[in-house]
Amino acid sequence: MPDDALSDFTRERFTHRGSTHRVLRSGTGPAVIVMAEIPGITPKVARFARRVRDIGCTVVLPDLFGTAGRDPDPKAHGWAGAAGTGLRAAVQVCVSREFTLLAAGRTSPVVDWLRALAAQEHERCGGPGVGALGMCLTGGFALAMATDERLLAPVLCQPSLPLAVTDRNRRSIDISPEDLRTVRRRCAEGLTVLGLRFRGDRLAPGARFAHLREQLGDAFVGVELDDDAANPDGLMPPHSVLTEHLVDEPGQPTRQALDQVLDLFRRRLLEPTGTPASG
Repeated sequence: MPDDALSDFTRERFTHRGSTHRVLRSGTGPAVIVMAEIPGITPKVARFARRVRDIGCTVVLPDLFGTAGRDPDPKAHGWAGAAGTGLRAAVQVCVSREFTLLAAGRTSPVVDWLRALAAQEHERCGGPGVGALGMCLTGGFALAMATDERLLAPVLCQPSLPLAVTDRNRRSIDISPEDLRTVRRRCAEGLTVLGLRFRGDRLAPGARFAHLREQLGDAFVGVELDDDAANPDGLMPPHSVLTEHLVDEPGQPTRQALDQVLDLFRRRLLEPTGTPASG
């Protein structure tokens, strides 16, 4: 897949409390915030975003790191180019104060900016509320964003923070105790949180999903796929359910997971029975 010019997306800048990031937007209808994995808004992330747009939503992609549209596959830019793409994005994240990588039980500062973005997009796009999907590094952001009543459809795709370097980290996720209490209350009131991972993925360990089940009960719907369901041509071991390791064919487990995500957005944001958000 070559670099993606992203010509069907508009580019804007959004500022909140002194923090500014570029935002890519496409489509009409209720907003869904799609937060990319490292190394950024790749062609496969953009392809997923278009699927969200095509069901009738406005897809909104915060450009938090990396080079939007650049293909990380060595076939596109050679091994040196691919390594450079990933390294640049990783350095951006590591030096930024907006991301909490190691500490368990903390909400990353960038989530405050993301909540403000979601609030603006809800006002701009209308509908009952907003959806949000994070991938890998940003996976847990969708959970922390759900403290806002406008967030009606949070999806955690292979959530990988805090980095699983200790048993405590593996059994936790990047959300503060206060924010988690708010999300638990919302779950008791009917919020559904969807999570996706491959069973052998050490970056998004099974203990993290077990923790989410303990905290959120039946409101957490954890989809765990066998590793052999992953696209064997992926650039890394099974990890990215909706992008790098998607097998986009009917009946494939990853395609079924994709369909489940899109169905959640339809039910919560597009169907007339959806419960409007307050605030």
